[in-house]
Amino acid sequence: MSFRLLVASLLLGSGIAAPAINAQQVKYPQTHRGTVSDDYFGTRVPDPYRWLEDLNSPQTAAWIGDQNHFTNSFLAQFPLRDTLRNRLTELFDYARVTVPQLVPGKRLFYQRNAGLQNQAVLYVRDSLDGTARALLDPNTLSADGSIALQEWAPSPDGRYLAYALAQGGADWRTVHIRDLASGQDAADTLRWVRFSDLSWTRDGRGFFYSRYPEPPAGKALSAALSGHAVYYHTVGTSQSDDRAILGGGELVRYFVGCNVSDDGRYVFCTANAGADNKNRLYFADLADPMNPKVSTPLTAIVSEDLAQFHVIGNIGSTAYILTDDGSPRRRVVSLDLVTADRAHMHTVIPESNFAIESATMAGDRIVAQYLEDVKSIVRIFDILGRPLGAIPLPGVGTVSGLSARNDTPEMFYAFTSPLVPTSVYRFNVESRETKPFDQPRLTFDPAAYETRQVFATSKDGTKIPLFITMKRGTVLDGSHPTILYAYGGFDVSVLPAFSPAIPAWVERGGIYVTANIRGGGEYGETWHEAGMLAKKQNVFDDFISAAEYLVSEQYASSRRLIMQGGSNGGLLVGAVTTQRPDLFAVALPAVGVMDMLRYDRFTGGAAWATEYGSSSDSTMFPVLLKYSPLQNIRAGTCYPATLATTADHDDRVVPSHTYKYIAALQAAQACPKPVMVRIETQSSHGYRPTTKLIAEIADELTFALVNTP
Repeated sequence: MSFRLLVASLLLGSGIAAPAINAQQVKYPQTHRGTVSDDYFGTRVPDPYRWLEDLNSPQTAAWIGDQNHFTNSFLAQFPLRDTLRNRLTELFDYARVTVPQLVPGKRLFYQRNAGLQNQAVLYVRDSLDGTARALLDPNTLSADGSIALQEWAPSPDGRYLAYALAQGGADWRTVHIRDLASGQDAADTLRWVRFSDLSWTRDGRGFFYSRYPEPPAGKALSAALSGHAVYYHTVGTSQSDDRAILGGGELVRYFVGCNVSDDGRYVFCTANAGADNKNRLYFADLADPMNPKVSTPLTAIVSEDLAQFHVIGNIGSTAYILTDDGSPRRRVVSLDLVTADRAHMHTVIPESNFAIESATMAGDRIVAQYLEDVKSIVRIFDILGRPLGAIPLPGVGTVSGLSARNDTPEMFYAFTSPLVPTSVYRFNVESRETKPFDQPRLTFDPAAYETRQVFATSKDGTKIPLFITMKRGTVLDGSHPTILYAYGGFDVSVLPAFSPAIPAWVERGGIYVTANIRGGGEYGETWHEAGMLAKKQNVFDDFISAAEYLVSEQYASSRRLIMQGGSNGGLLVGAVTTQRPDLFAVALPAVGVMDMLRYDRFTGGAAWATEYGSSSDSTMFPVLLKYSPLQNIRAGTCYPATLATTADHDDRVVPSHTYKYIAALQAAQACPKPVMVRIETQSSHGYRPTTKLIAEIADELTFALVNTP
């Protein structure tokens, strides 16, 4: 579950009445309006707040300070703010673990948060049922959680741990190597790592990782990215000595990465031009896993941007690949690497009526997670594709994090639903035995609530799944505060999942809804493509139709309806705000892509052109201009009460998107519904230490409550 889902899940949860707002008396901080404009194929488009794109300027810093002070002063007048913060602290205080990662010898590594720790601690067990011991506690690295532990990978021999740290949780990483016997870090320091796995060769002497060239001074959080490349690092050497593996040339603007097979024999590498999941596929035979030939040139299996090709494992020279090539709901194919060419791929598990969300291999078996109307089903197959049954799940919900190795029958997975906390299970594909792994404790009675799935009808007749969680016996009379959350892009599936805040909200009469709109991956690549590029309006139509369904069926009224989404979902909220401002009482866009004409000029934004198109394209410019949130704000319009959130270290969607959007919305707002922004420090696109996360959620909930009378 994303942080944004968690935020949405407690709105109006206190049940405490709040004083009415006289927003006519709210005086927004003054924002300078410039005269900058751009000419797009003969169409002049003003951009009066362009100056807010300079993230390092004193003027921008002053604007941020004024806006944060304005928002904080507004929220501070409501005692509910502290009430919600205290309640959230209680709700977060339960132990939870991540899905373990198995390494040779049946050691497993995983993270565990005792409850209110800013970050989870990394643990290891020397056997499946062994005693856990702490390896790395990121809470000791910074008192406020501003230094975030991100990727980590133990060496196969258990001697080293490669781990990546990020200031404020930004996408930029610095990789360190810890000697697990001594607990001391080696001198190795790898900088400018980004969008990278850490994949060791079987000998434990080094690993593959991906990085960019050093960005211009002062522009690390905003400069456009180019030159992603894979390198191999040998422990004990300088980064300047690392061997380049893939990148540059025609791939200079691609995202590239490499992973070593479980048996250590092969390295598989991918190159992706953007965010559409179409990738090229390469491999190299490392020959002897304990003395790998890392310098062996890569061989191309797929050298065009045709479809998704993801290697899930191998048995000897036969690789098994999950692909949507000619099968938008995905299938599993095999390929003998002796004749490594796409033309020699053979279908093992054919495409079915429902999408394969993910797949892996365990004990010479293929494990595939399907989405059947957005509900997880996990099926097992032998290597010839013959079905061997399904894994028995605890109920109807979502499976995530399939973690397995092909050299052991043991695997792990996580299960969740809106009323079941994320729980990790261990499953043996040979014995079919399921065991819980470090289960969380329940702090509420789920029998008092229900989650139902319904289908709304979009503008063009498409059926849109909705998951609705509420108290059993709720009378549908339109009086219930209702949150509608969606994402709608980049092939991302929004699956029914738990937040500790959901029961605290629904027990007080609230209703929580997620919508599976087009642009996501819930029904495969066809569903995704129906919500991208020139078809992006389908995403907004689906969301609007979902909201209209909730009103027509009296789950809510427009006076009690809240829309919420983050990143691409923030774009969704921003676009719907301008298209149907009458339908919602409150809008909570988080880290949103709000300026569709300039998004591709910052950090990795150019890669999103495969999803959105670019304003530099004369065909796509009018499409983007028609729905871009920033350019469609109109003076004299009554917009929903809006609290936008972003972070100063967000180098995925730079915060200037939100700055410009809020400046324009404040200037245009024509009714007593406040428009505000909350800018977190030492945080990023998807990272908040627990203390800051609780504070941010409490502020959003307070804002939502006082604006839904």
